[in-house]
Amino acid sequence: MRVFNSPPSSETQTRNRILQAAQRLFASQGFDGTTTRDLAQAAGVAEGTLFRHFPNKKAILVEVATAGWVDILTDLLTELSEMGSYKAVAQVMRRRMFNFKKNSELMRVCFMEAQFHPDLRDRIQKEVIDKMTDVAEAFFQSAMDKGIYRKTDAKLVAKVFLGMFAVAGFSHETIMEPDASPLEMQQMAEGLADIFLNGVLAKE
Repeated sequence: MRVFNSPPSSETQTRNRILQAAQRLFASQGFDGTTTRDLAQAAGVAEGTLFRHFPNKKAILVEVATAGWVDILTDLLTELSEMGSYKAVAQVMRRRMFNFKKNSELMRVCFMEAQFHPDLRDRIQKEVIDKMTDVAEAFFQSAMDKGIYRKTDAKLVAKVFLGMFAVAGFSHETIMEPDASPLEMQQMAEGLADIFLNGVLAKE
């Protein structure tokens, strides 16, 4: 018997539309610069509909940030589990750069608003960053146990990796040109991976 996935309900579709509109507006106007009227108009719903789905505007901000990061965390988990070898870091970096570029609005919302909303920052730290660090730590500890990486603090290695992961994600807005070609992004990913795996000291 074939099992079909049922389409999302109209309520789910409305909720998603609100979150998508909020992400766009918060990224371009900021949280404080966006009114609930702005949100309702952008989502194509009545203003009262917002409050049927969320208790207040702050709840929408928190949901935008954390739900988006959960998707990113899931992608990272999948990539690490499917990595062909422990040395294939460049492949992960390259895909992350492309994916982060697609999620640039989410990145702006998180890093712009977290500094003004401690509760949002704490939730991202607890529900996303801590989990990403734990996953990466287990991955690198396994490589160390197998003798692929030298023995060192796996948690610290995980944090360094995730720091590079963030640099890769923001590279198109910081250390690379916004219109960088796929080849340039590939070269950046390979460079980051090479530094991560081999360091910068000349071999004796």
